[in-house]
Amino acid sequence: MRISKRIENLPPYLFVEMSKKLAEKRAKGEDVVSLAIGDPDLPTPPHVIDRLCQASRDPANHRYPESEGLPEFRRAIAEWYEQRFGLDLDPDREVLPLIGSKEGIAHIALCFIDPGDIALVPDPAYPVYSMGTMFAGGETYYLPLTEENGFLPDLDTVPAEIARQAKVLWLNYPNKPTGAAAGLDFFERVVAFAREYDLAVCHDAPYTEVAFDGYQPVSFMQAPGSREVGVEFHSLSKSYNMTGWRVGMVVGNAQMVNALMRVKSNLDSGIPQAIQYAAIAALLGSRDCIEEHNAIYQRRRDLVVDTFNRIGLRARPPQASLYVWARTPEGCNSIDFATKLLDEAGVMVTPGVGYGKSGEGYIRASLTTPDDRLEEGLRRLEAWHASQANI
Repeated sequence: MRISKRIENLPPYLFVEMSKKLAEKRAKGEDVVSLAIGDPDLPTPPHVIDRLCQASRDPANHRYPESEGLPEFRRAIAEWYEQRFGLDLDPDREVLPLIGSKEGIAHIALCFIDPGDIALVPDPAYPVYSMGTMFAGGETYYLPLTEENGFLPDLDTVPAEIARQAKVLWLNYPNKPTGAAAGLDFFERVVAFAREYDLAVCHDAPYTEVAFDGYQPVSFMQAPGSREVGVEFHSLSKSYNMTGWRVGMVVGNAQMVNALMRVKSNLDSGIPQAIQYAAIAALLGSRDCIEEHNAIYQRRRDLVVDTFNRIGLRARPPQASLYVWARTPEGCNSIDFATKLLDEAGVMVTPGVGYGKSGEGYIRASLTTPDDRLEEGLRRLEAWHASQANI
């Protein structure tokens, strides 16, 4: 058989490689504390699980679901956006449930990218933005995110000829992996840029509900004119600890939402209905669970930032997201340093370069490790640092 060139040229997915390396270490009997992957360790709220169990017993939910989702789920998404961001979305035209936001992020490239087309993608960033572009036959033009620009892309530096050829602009705030936040003033500049160059804006926003110190992230869809140029992806994975249930949504421009629905209707059969009912319970239920989770994550954030700064890794406390983004010591590249921590301290972090060239010189630590294991990992890092000083 002959494998397609797109698969032959496909780089290994960062987190698959990390999981493989972690499994190899543990198979040898080594105790490794992983701060690498952002999969919440906290359980899905009990009232959501109760609704899932109840719905799973209904034979009507044992049949094929529809790609566009249950009408009541779409209405719940619209109601949640109205309560959280003050937006009035049409649940029939401007809302589409997804089998986790990753699925929609990958598939939407098929709606806009033809072979040779360009997508503007931040660097560093979630790899799926560029991978979806590649699978659609397009090319990626990277927008560097640096500390100097607050990890926001400088749209003024995009060459006009590139902007004119581009079809899609990807954004993600609160940001993965840097933890940076964006305000409405930035999103308003994005809308103007998209209008000037006829771009479809895709904003990935799964971390708006994971925020600290009283900060309330905004939605791209709150920017005037945003619904004329773009959509926003969201997920219940991080907000309600539902990564394993695979449920998310996209909202915004009706034409873009419809295009994605047409792709999905040919490629999948939608989210199992019992999970949709569980998602409704999450969206329309009390937000107390989110506040409780964020208090735990904030405590962990403070521990990680404090420890990192003590051992010579420059880290700033993020306002939102599940990650701490830290500079490696001078002269250390991210892969070598992450490997050193794994081999010498038994602690796994993510090398920043895995998210793109501009991530070089950084590592990322996740806040989704249980407290006892997180504290053990931080103790190991402090002991490792002390041993380095004695060499």
